[in-house]
Amino acid sequence: MTTGEQGKKKVSYSNLVLGAVLNLSEATTLGQPLEVIKTTMAANRNATSVQAIKQIWSRGGIFGFYQGLIPWAWIEASTKGAVLLFVSADVENRAKAGLGLGNFAAGILGGISGGVVQAYATMGFCTCMKTVEITRSKTAAAGVIPKSSWAVFKEIFAKDGIRGINKGVNAVAIRQMTNWGSRFGFSRLVEEGIRKITGKKNPEDQLTALEKITASAIGGGLSAWNQPIEVIRVEMQSKKADPNRPKTLTVASTFKYIYQTNGIKGLYRGVTPRIGLGIWQTVFMVGFGDMAREFVGKFTGDTPVNKH
Repeated sequence: MTTGEQGKKKVSYSNLVLGAVLNLSEATTLGQPLEVIKTTMAANRNATSVQAIKQIWSRGGIFGFYQGLIPWAWIEASTKGAVLLFVSADVENRAKAGLGLGNFAAGILGGISGGVVQAYATMGFCTCMKTVEITRSKTAAAGVIPKSSWAVFKEIFAKDGIRGINKGVNAVAIRQMTNWGSRFGFSRLVEEGIRKITGKKNPEDQLTALEKITASAIGGGLSAWNQPIEVIRVEMQSKKADPNRPKTLTVASTFKYIYQTNGIKGLYRGVTPRIGLGIWQTVFMVGFGDMAREFVGKFTGDTPVNKH
């Protein structure tokens, strides 16, 4: 297939289904427990890792690590995964075919595009509600049942409308564009390095599953450099009682508040589980995503987008 023909290649809508299935699998396995640990540490910045895990366990045992999974994480995963794989694959393909970019630059552009679109299109209220569910108090007076997740959602919506349930969405967008720009970019860069080491000079020579997973894991781990943005996002969406927190939270004011109260270390709270989550998510969405497209391509007869 020539470069011109590749640029004219129609968008593969199977990426929507693949993205949804992969992201649901990622979240339901290790994704949500790592998300809960990371969010708990980011919201309680004076707590150690052990204290955070004990706090999560006290909220329901093993089920405490899956708080927010149903329905918010499932809604988020099915929608954001579909958007990410659909947009990033199309943009990455067009960047290489139309702009002549290499795998690294095209991967960054595809990841940034997919991350921004998924943040504003699907992730705002889901991310907000997951954080609310993880950080809100579940205790109530004797004889009073704590509010359900849906009741809290309705309460926030009734009070603040769309802006209330999308609180922190700008921070989410910054996080997602840097997340997936880094993850796709670094993964493609590592793939190029693996090709050189293994002597795969022909573009048609495929990486093995282990090589693809290795590249994705390294790319995912390196993407945790933007942890301060994640801590800011959690603080903006948190329902943790804190009388010292500014009433009006913007990305800038939240950054200032965290820095003044917890210093540089506070901006990197939860970075260890975040690295684990980044690796897990990138292996699913980049490594398994590429392999899944190859698999689907064998049945459809189409050359899959982003063939490496």
